[in-house]
Amino acid sequence: MVTAKALRVPRAVKVTPAHDFNDYDLGERYSLDSVTILGGDGTIDCPVPRFNGLRRFDARLEVIDALKEKGLYGGQEEHAMVVPVCSRSSDIVEPLLKEQWFARCDNLATQAIAAVESGELSICPKMHCKTWQHWLLNIRDWCISRQLWWGHRIPAYRVSFRNGHPKNQKADSENMWVSGRCYQEALEKAAAQLNVNEEHLELTQDDDVLDTWFSSALFPFAVHGWPSQTDDLDRFYPSTLLETGHDIIFFWVARMVMMGQKLTGRLPFKEVYFHSMVRDAHGRKMSKSLGNVIDPVDVIQGASLEDLHARLEGNLLDPAEKERSRRGQAADYPRGIPECGTDALRFTLCTYKAQGEDVNLDVNTVQTYRFFCNKIWNAALFTLNALPDNFEPSPMSEMLADCSIMDRWILSRLSDTTATIYNGFQGYDFPIITSAIHRFWVQNLCDVYLESIKLSLRADAHRAWVSRNVLLTCVDGGVRLISPFMPYLSEEIFQRLPRRPEREDPSICVAPYPTTEEFPMFDGSLEERVALSLDIVNRIRSIQKEFGISKLSGHIVCNNDDLRGVLSQLCPTMATLSSCRKLQMTNQEPDRCLATTVASDCALFVEMEYIDVPRVLERLQAKLAKTSTGLKKIEAQRSIDSYEDKVPQNIREKHDQQVEVLQADSARLSAAVAMLKTAR
Repeated sequence: MVTAKALRVPRAVKVTPAHDFNDYDLGERYSLDSVTILGGDGTIDCPVPRFNGLRRFDARLEVIDALKEKGLYGGQEEHAMVVPVCSRSSDIVEPLLKEQWFARCDNLATQAIAAVESGELSICPKMHCKTWQHWLLNIRDWCISRQLWWGHRIPAYRVSFRNGHPKNQKADSENMWVSGRCYQEALEKAAAQLNVNEEHLELTQDDDVLDTWFSSALFPFAVHGWPSQTDDLDRFYPSTLLETGHDIIFFWVARMVMMGQKLTGRLPFKEVYFHSMVRDAHGRKMSKSLGNVIDPVDVIQGASLEDLHARLEGNLLDPAEKERSRRGQAADYPRGIPECGTDALRFTLCTYKAQGEDVNLDVNTVQTYRFFCNKIWNAALFTLNALPDNFEPSPMSEMLADCSIMDRWILSRLSDTTATIYNGFQGYDFPIITSAIHRFWVQNLCDVYLESIKLSLRADAHRAWVSRNVLLTCVDGGVRLISPFMPYLSEEIFQRLPRRPEREDPSICVAPYPTTEEFPMFDGSLEERVALSLDIVNRIRSIQKEFGISKLSGHIVCNNDDLRGVLSQLCPTMATLSSCRKLQMTNQEPDRCLATTVASDCALFVEMEYIDVPRVLERLQAKLAKTSTGLKKIEAQRSIDSYEDKVPQNIREKHDQQVEVLQADSARLSAAVAMLKTAR
């Protein structure tokens, strides 16, 4: 861009309005002529015989020689500049000034802005409304023509009179154009405007094609037969929701809205949900030159490091970029990409962060959720093995009256999970949904309920019958809850589960999605009591781990009669889950026990018979000192003045995670040391 300051100095400045975007703006401002010196084939088109017809790069050298011959050459200097390069051919792109077709967009943009402001069109996340306003308030006329071999040909026809007609010369000079759905329609329109017979006119359709985004903007209604008023158009247009990436909010979404309002008088959809953009594990944009592009097929099927390197050979990269890509792949995937499957990848993408933030996709995270898929499959196998041959599920109304505390608890968790997922779908909050699904399957069903009913399944026939029905209810409901995220896994399990008489769905695709009306068993008071019992289980496990004891004996003292009754029934379950030697309720605080408060009216006492207090205390204090040293080391690094500016974000995030873990370890170890010191 040439500035006013540059024009004051006694030098000449080259300005090429026909071959540079910035120079074009300058030429418009100062009314400069736009002289085109490049032809469509890349050769020079000028009245100077010496340069005319030369290829563009040869002409530059020839111009330098001509300047030298006349003694006008002052030398050359290196300077940084932006050179546009074609991504397909790697050739240098040259801007050319050509006649184009434009669409006036100011009125269209005004209507699109009003649709969002009035709430007629909803954008989610709301943060993108600002981007919507910015693009449309600053909109320009839209160049809709492209000089390509593919695409929808522009329905514009140049009109000329046939030879011998008296208006032939005049028509050619006026450069008259008409549009039409076909040649005949355009011919009739031209004849009517010129008030002549069609036989005197000749029409030539423009060779340009429509911009791809223009054709895409017609998609919501064109696929249903528009402009004809078809049954499909009446039934399916407008649609409800558009889900897409926020990087094309203007290029596609806004243009679909403008076209829909202009051509059909209706919005093409009521809601727009913009998903996050996927980056690599370090937060970098995926790039072939960096070698950090993650092919979804590789994550689904797996790929060795050698396979990843081999694919670089087919890319149009120079040797330096290929070597950089190989190093990047070797650093990120030293053992290749493990096979994770489609369901695990889909579920992982929905777990990331809040709405609107970019997704830093880590293949190790995808692999973690592949293990989650395995856990669901194993839980389903456990369920099928627990059911006798030809098992016929009973209606839920028949089994609820005989349910144990843990039966009612897992049904309450299923009901609460269903409600959480419903609310998450209403707000497009997929991380909340996936967290609820993961918590139900892993923490509630697998870690607690399945372990708690292993004895029940071997008990009397009626008790086992109730447990089997509850287990099947939870697995069936849980499988249907995961079906939008894991369609393949859920279908495989669903086809193997026995059906209740009232529901004979042939596929999970047509099975009703769980609702709180189907599972109305939420009991908040019961969940609080069971949560307290699970807290006792976790405390026993922690003590056994910290003190190095395989099995211990414990006592629970509770002054709340209602809670005491629940805990008494749950003592066998708590003993099973915590793998302790013995766990029982008692009225008096026992001697020679480690005491820990569970609630204001409940405490846990662990017998010290199997604990070598001096040895365990020494070991815990050594671990606490090591943890404190590591914490101080990281805090010293974080206290440096230039920490936020010079340390990469991924390193800072790693430090934050380490501090969080060390602080939790320190608190846990400190509590264990204090417990030993105050032991009776």
